[in-house]
Amino acid sequence: MQQNPKGNSRTTKGRGHLYDSIVDTIGDTPCIRINRLAPKGVEIYVKAEFFNPAASVKDRLAISIIEEAERRGDLKPGQTVIEATSGNTGIGLAMVCAAKGYPLVVTMADSFSIERRKLMRFLGAKVILTPRAAKGFGMYQKAKELADANGWFLARQFETSDNALIHENTTAREILADFDGQRLDYWVSGYGTGGTVTGVSRILRKERPKTKIILTEPANAQLVGSGVPQERDASGSPSEGHKSFEPHPIQGWTPDFIPLVLQETLDKGNYDELIPIPGPEGIAWSQKLAQQEGIFTGISGGSTFAVAMKVAEKAEPGSVILCMLPDTGERYLSSPLFENIVEDMTDEEIALSLSTPGYHMPEA
Repeated sequence: MQQNPKGNSRTTKGRGHLYDSIVDTIGDTPCIRINRLAPKGVEIYVKAEFFNPAASVKDRLAISIIEEAERRGDLKPGQTVIEATSGNTGIGLAMVCAAKGYPLVVTMADSFSIERRKLMRFLGAKVILTPRAAKGFGMYQKAKELADANGWFLARQFETSDNALIHENTTAREILADFDGQRLDYWVSGYGTGGTVTGVSRILRKERPKTKIILTEPANAQLVGSGVPQERDASGSPSEGHKSFEPHPIQGWTPDFIPLVLQETLDKGNYDELIPIPGPEGIAWSQKLAQQEGIFTGISGGSTFAVAMKVAEKAEPGSVILCMLPDTGERYLSSPLFENIVEDMTDEEIALSLSTPGYHMPEA
């Protein structure tokens, strides 16, 4: 939607394109300028991945896993797909599998938000909950058990090369196109599976080598920052949970192991700085983005943006920063993100209601 140059009314043109399937709308998410929160002299943009059809960056991963497996013949028509997920990958897979006709089973620790389970079930998936005490490693092992027992296709988001590939081919190319001829001094991202940072960094290192890549993770669960290597089995899967993990509120970030997909970035040094962030700061910045910019993102987006703001404070005047926003805030209604958002009227709202004579709510 753009302003009409002949007046103040906004207009649209349509896309001039008809889509054959919902999956064809994945990608080409916008980079949006931050106007009120950015410090003076520095430009901050956010790549709003909630514009994907199932409202997260993991839609890209989902379509890549399914279509690449179809091309290889690894996924047979009608075969059940199974994956361990904190939610967004499961929601993306549920959308893709629904569109393509594959049954989907998801394993998920019961610590993640209830909305995510309901969204996956609404899209036709079955959700198998695992004990939160077993953490991400437990839900991962449960998915492997079920896949082996039933002959299902295990998506393996944490190990598959299809993960980083889609970000190399889409996310990174979109960034290059959107900042063509423009400065891009910093690119900021967290990690869940590691696919975004690994895929995008491959391209930025080649095409925009002056762009500094900033990686972030929860301050109380610094797996990369610990310097402790991840124990793996012969397939690259984690053989045990990482000893530096602690539970944290940034859902979708940092499982209790270092994913194999992320390992390439670590081994090649394809990031310039690691800046940890406490979860409460991410929550606060997510709320500020909503209330001062009208940008509605989840805890991971708020946390990434919090790091972008730290980078902005020290950046040279004229610097341009791009920050990834992985998903929408609607996925967190039952999480700490909404703890201070009340259901009933506040005292200020009650006072406003009482300031005119009609239509008052009855007293409790």
